[in-house]
Amino acid sequence: MKNQTYLDETRRIELLEILKKRFEKNMHRHNGMKWDDIHQKLLKSPEKLLAINEMEETEGEPDVVSIYDNDEIIFIDCSAESPKGRRSLCYDQDALESRKEHKPKNSAIQLAKEMGIKILNEEEYAALQSLGNFDLKTSSWLETNSEIRDLGGAIFGDFRFGRVFTYHNGAESYYAARGFRGIVKV
Repeated sequence: MKNQTYLDETRRIELLEILKKRFEKNMHRHNGMKWDDIHQKLLKSPEKLLAINEMEETEGEPDVVSIYDNDEIIFIDCSAESPKGRRSLCYDQDALESRKEHKPKNSAIQLAKEMGIKILNEEEYAALQSLGNFDLKTSSWLETNSEIRDLGGAIFGDFRFGRVFTYHNGAESYYAARGFRGIVKV
């Protein structure tokens, strides 16, 4: 994030209009929810709106999704492919520091923290995939448990051959087609 605590008025209005249009275009992602309710909650949460703006700025196309059986308002990156502004990153800071040469510019976990969002876990990723087909050509790092991470690995997911796959890789690896998807609970 750019050391801001809130969006300026012009950008706030513009972002809310973008989010509203995306919400109305993709009602299957959030059945039964009303934009006015979401709009009001966003106005009361400037720090969440700032994080959602970061998702939008990095081409994540955040949208409200219903992935839990409750009334939580959740924004997840719904771009068809892993967000362009968040690719070519290793998994976390330890992985970044372990690289001796050809280091990426950042790690997925660190960038998510800077943006004020959380990286999707495996269950959230599978739930998102139930709402459409995402990552047909790219892949997305997923929150990795300590047992895997302590062994030097990290997990990522994608959609191939009509199904969702979860794989593993060394946490220090990075690829032009692998980024991460974020989640913000409002």
